[in-house]
Order: sequence, then C-alpha cells, then structure tokens
Amino acid sequence: MAAVLDATPFNFVAIVLCISIGAGLMGSLLGLGGGLILIPVLTLVLKVDIRYAVGASIVSVIATSSGAAAAYVRDGLANMRVAMFLELATVAGAVTGAMLAGVVSGRALYFLFGAVMAYSALAMLRKLREDGRPREEPPPDALADRLALHGSYYDVSTGGEVAYRVHRPLVGLGLMYVAGTVSGLLGIGSGALKVPAMDLAMGLPIKVSTATSNFMIGVTAAASAGIYFARGDIDPFIAGPVCVGVTLGAFAGSRYLTKLKSGSLRRLFVAVLLWVSYEMLSKGIHG
Repeated sequence: MAAVLDATPFNFVAIVLCISIGAGLMGSLLGLGGGLILIPVLTLVLKVDIRYAVGASIVSVIATSSGAAAAYVRDGLANMRVAMFLELATVAGAVTGAMLAGVVSGRALYFLFGAVMAYSALAMLRKLREDGRPREEPPPDALADRLALHGSYYDVSTGGEVAYRVHRPLVGLGLMYVAGTVSGLLGIGSGALKVPAMDLAMGLPIKVSTATSNFMIGVTAAASAGIYFARGDIDPFIAGPVCVGVTLGAFAGSRYLTKLKSGSLRRLFVAVLLWVSYEMLSKGIHG
C-alpha cells in the first residue's frame, strides 16, 4: 500500500475524494491544477509517499484542465494564442523534469517544492500593491504584435470589457521552460509559476493568466504522465478518487472565476502559496 493511514480502504478513498474536490475547486480558481494542495495533504496528512503523491497529482492536473479549460475558452478568458506559443517550452520542460524526478531524492523534492512556492508568493505579494491602480500600458513588442497575442475579455465583476497587450513573450517562453521542468519534477502542473510569469512578466491580467494556465497545465502534465506511469509512480488506488474529485471541483470552480475580483483572487493565491511553502519546507528540514 502506498499510503500509511489507520483507515479502511473505503474510508481512505472517501477522504481522498473529498480532499480532491476541494483541491480541484481551488486549482481551477487559481490556475494551479490542484496538485499544489493535493501533494501536501497526501504526504503530510495521509502519509502517502511523496513519489506516489506526485504521480496522483499529475493525473489530477490533467483532470483539472479538462474540467475547467472548456468553460474558460467559452467565456473568452483563456488566451489560446499565448497558450499555444508558451506550450512549446512547457512541454519540453515537462519531459526534462519527469526524467530528473527518477534520480532526485524525496527530501530534495520537499525543499524544491517549498522554495518554488515561496518565490511565487513573494512575487505575487509585490503585485498586490498595484491592485486598484489603472493598468499601465506596456511598451510595444514587435514579436507579440506579429503573433497577435493581445486580447480582451468581459469582466463580470466590473461589468466592462478589459483589453490588454502582451509584452516580453520571449521572457515568458524561457520562464515556461523552467515551469515545465518544475511541473514534471514535482507533479504540480506548474501553475504556481505559470500564473506569476504571465501576470508579472508578460502583462496579462490575473484572470486571463489563471484561465490560460488552466488550459496549459493539462498539456504539460500529459507530456510527463507517461514517464511516471512507466516508472510505477501512479497508484490507481490513489489516482482514481483523485481524478474523480478534482474533475468535479474544477468544473464547479470554473463557474466562479469570472465573478471574483482580481485583488481577491490574487490574495487567495498568495495565501495558498505561503501555507504550502511553509509546510513543505518544514517537511524537508525535519525529514
């Protein structure tokens, strides 16, 4: 058994299913894929080995993307051109990370996971100071213009159309390779890096970054899932209820993103990242 928990198989599956619904809901709202919440809970609370937790998380990421992405594309929140451009790097990074995961120790994974989350949280905290101010028009970018990466969406919370321009796409491409590598290594869907990269480096609104991340994470995770399966790191007893629960939660979360204010969404994002970072760094320090 991959998990060490004093519970019957039925109770274990029920607990994992309930946790996965919550993880899918949060994951779809924040563009994180659910793995950011699932891995700490599975490892710290249910005592699942981190490699099996990462394997289940890879499955949950694909489920989150499948459950939420269609709604975000329909509502015009997900920027398809940006997603397809950035996936060139994330897929390559995901394969790299999945291959590295077989040789990196579990304790090192905890440290890396916690450090990545802490960095993302600090970056988003800096962005919080700008909420409520008018968005500054980014400088013209020849590549973004040529690829027609700019877009707009209707914001239900404000009742108006929001137009935005994309800049520094090559910087975003480099960050996405790093995000893809972290995704393949940690099984988190890399939304914790994709959302800040699109929001901070490329100038996309937070809602567009979240929706686009939800679309992208499934493709990124699928690129590395086969390697995890071949290595035996995906346990159906854990991955099954995770997949069902996350899909239900992601579908529910996709209905609420457009109604949230951007500042509230960013604060929720930062709070989740800080909690996860603390828990995983503590686990790495204390073994």
